Amino acid sequence: MARRPLPRILSTGSAQITRSRELARTAADSATDVLHPLITITRGLRRLASAGRRKWAETPRDKRGPLLFLMASMVLVVALMPYGPLLCVTTLMAAAAWQGRDRTPPDPEGPDESQTQRLQALYEALVPYFSTTEDAAPLYAHGGEWAKAFASYEFDGSGRITDLEIRYPAYFPDGEAEARARVEHLLSAKSGRGREYHFTWDEEGNTLTVTVLPPLPTDITAQRFVTAPGETVLGFTDPSQVPRTLPLTHGEEQRDVPPVVWRTGIRSTEPHLLVVGRPGSGTSTLLRSIALQSLRYGDVLVVDGGGTGEYACLTGRDGVLGIEVGLAGALAALEWAAQETERRLIAANQARQAGHPPPDDTKRPLWILLDRPTAFTHLAEADGRKDPQSLLQVPLRHGRAAQVTVVVAEQFDSLDTLSEAVRQHTRARVVLGPAPADLLEAILGARPHTTPVDHVPPGRGYARLGTGPVHRLQVPATPDPYDDATSDAHRQAVLDLLPARTAPADGETLPVPAEAVAAESS
Repeated sequence: MARRPLPRILSTGSAQITRSRELARTAADSATDVLHPLITITRGLRRLASAGRRKWAETPRDKRGPLLFLMASMVLVVALMPYGPLLCVTTLMAAAAWQGRDRTPPDPEGPDESQTQRLQALYEALVPYFSTTEDAAPLYAHGGEWAKAFASYEFDGSGRITDLEIRYPAYFPDGEAEARARVEHLLSAKSGRGREYHFTWDEEGNTLTVTVLPPLPTDITAQRFVTAPGETVLGFTDPSQVPRTLPLTHGEEQRDVPPVVWRTGIRSTEPHLLVVGRPGSGTSTLLRSIALQSLRYGDVLVVDGGGTGEYACLTGRDGVLGIEVGLAGALAALEWAAQETERRLIAANQARQAGHPPPDDTKRPLWILLDRPTAFTHLAEADGRKDPQSLLQVPLRHGRAAQVTVVVAEQFDSLDTLSEAVRQHTRARVVLGPAPADLLEAILGARPHTTPVDHVPPGRGYARLGTGPVHRLQVPATPDPYDDATSDAHRQAVLDLLPARTAPADGETLPVPAEAVAAESS
């Protein structure tokens, strides 16, 4: 993704702050180098003075008088000696320099015994993968030296590997995904399970770098992101994956976090999105987050196949065209969406032929959010009616030119029920929750460069936009504000982003839960 410049105030201020910090750090380092001898002597004098005070406190009272007389005599002798004061000051400075030296024990060179055993065990485990019987001088052999194979290594406080650079022979098929996957699985198992590892294969240099990734932040709540029209924040990822950051607020704290930005519109190469996950993995949370962001610039139509009321907070809001939870309503809404897409295409085409700009009613983005549409497929088959997914062919095929975006969220066990049009035209993909590597590759089209773990927080997964790289993803917390299990902070964050409530077209008043009224008034 191309870097987009931040607002002038943010970019200029951040650059000035960064330069000021660098100058202050450089000045502090230079001053420390120049004043190091003085700092050492001052520290030594302080230690000598502390030792003198302790010696004086330990001396009995009846012996303090003779001690003072002895010290005065020594001072008088030194004062009367030739060059006595100079020698005394020199001796005192030397003693202070000796006492003020840095007594921190140096770090041990090389790994300790336990770390050596861990590296040797890892080396022995890699022998079957990086050695052949035809190699006359194998780099990997049972009982060989691990120091030749491991260029660098780092350990954490618990003695587990956090960073490792591995050399491997040139004949290893590092261009084959299966061969890489076997080595990555072995390294993640031997280095410690329960952590995510990032693997960087240097095929030219025949080196593999293994790095332990820190967990992604899970405390980012829904808020107004600094994005342009047509940009949607799916979540947040590692700093090394994207060349852009967004300024976020967390309580009174402000920080910059790298986002995964999905671009829609006429110039988008991935105009539609497919979200897949397990129950409770955060697929509905991601759809709510997308809905709140899209309502700033467009209209939203929600089709909820789960029927759990996850989107009740959007009912009657400005820009929300409808929320359908039944088969009849879903068919009517999607049929209207298909006709609206055709109408926009015809109106825009007529305007171009006449030499006029497209009409304004064709420029406002239309978002169609479908949560578990396969649930309607089973109902339609049982009732002998049309599958609602068949009505998505026109919005999916021509939605980019008509400013229509389709977002589909489905579970793993219902992927086979998705229509061919949905699978073919949703080139932006998100997978949430724990999933094996082969399933991630089947959905995303590429294997992640990190090892998936078995236990992840809600909203955690992977994202791939078209043919781009696979990113780790953490969806911002956007829970249902009407859910009793939602915290007050998260509830208020979502309610602050909701548009104003408007009356329905038939003039009826929508019922609002009492807890929602209390939260909005607070």
